[in-house]
Amino acid sequence: MISVEHLTKCYGDFTAVDDLSFEIGEGHVYGFLGPNGAGKSTTMNIMTGCLSATAGHVRIDGYDIFDEPDKAKKLIGYLPEHPPLYMNETPLEYLTFVGEAKGLRGEELNRQIDTVIGLTKIEHMKHRRISALSKGYQQRVGIAQALLGNPKVIILDEPTVGLDPIQIIEIRDLIKELGKTHTVIFSSHILSEVQAICDQILMIAHGKLVAFDDPQKLEKTLLSSNEITLTTDATEDELREILSSVDHITEVTTGIVAEKWTVARIKTDHNNIYDLSRDVFLAFTKSKNVILEMSLKKGTLEDIFIELSEVEPDTQVATHDETHESEVEEA
Repeated sequence: MISVEHLTKCYGDFTAVDDLSFEIGEGHVYGFLGPNGAGKSTTMNIMTGCLSATAGHVRIDGYDIFDEPDKAKKLIGYLPEHPPLYMNETPLEYLTFVGEAKGLRGEELNRQIDTVIGLTKIEHMKHRRISALSKGYQQRVGIAQALLGNPKVIILDEPTVGLDPIQIIEIRDLIKELGKTHTVIFSSHILSEVQAICDQILMIAHGKLVAFDDPQKLEKTLLSSNEITLTTDATEDELREILSSVDHITEVTTGIVAEKWTVARIKTDHNNIYDLSRDVFLAFTKSKNVILEMSLKKGTLEDIFIELSEVEPDTQVATHDETHESEVEEA
């Protein structure tokens, strides 16, 4: 459905998007996740034909956005981070204008306006001035205009920015509903948002794709985010000797508290931290030492996001969902 190949955008000496490549299939909701300044909006502006690229290609259902813009853009509905709303118009007037700009006329225009008003639940607001609507309803109007023309792809740039918690939930529910009939791509820097909505997540940092997978698999990607913290009466040397018999331990950091107890942070690549804690406990039962306290920290998507977004471009870590083709540069 969407193919991005070696996409690059430079502003002088600064590279905002750096050799970005990925494939997106038809249907479902895709989250474009990254910290502010990661290159999300720049990439979306290029994908929608609103911004030229320094190099690379974007194809929408086979149509190149640069070589065949008219055909490609007909397949896209776009909501920029700041919706291009006419505040002195009503939603009905605004949607009529946008529909006509997209080539809709007569009964078909009225039918599609009724459909998008129903989908976005703005029926009772359609005759009010847009300037009088809440931020949440203004976003709904922006999404409604993106849906006109029945595009296959809906691209939403930070659609929940500035909304209150109730409005965020409402927009999330709307995006999930749209994902049943469209390919939806939306950008966010809010981790809980993409976990709640997305079927697939693309993580971007420093203009590069650093991960492409579903939320559950991403949580398993960097298993080193899992760790055990324990306090023991063993010395640091005794502790390391005990742990040497336990598999899947990748790093042990130790320190002394109260001048006599050893505290250890144990990192692992084990896919089940609870099984590992059992193995650690069993190893201690075979020694003369005891565990005074043990706690487990299970890695989350937030841990992955923080680690990946802090990685410099030449040392980045990437994952690949086997059901999707994504191209990630490793330096």
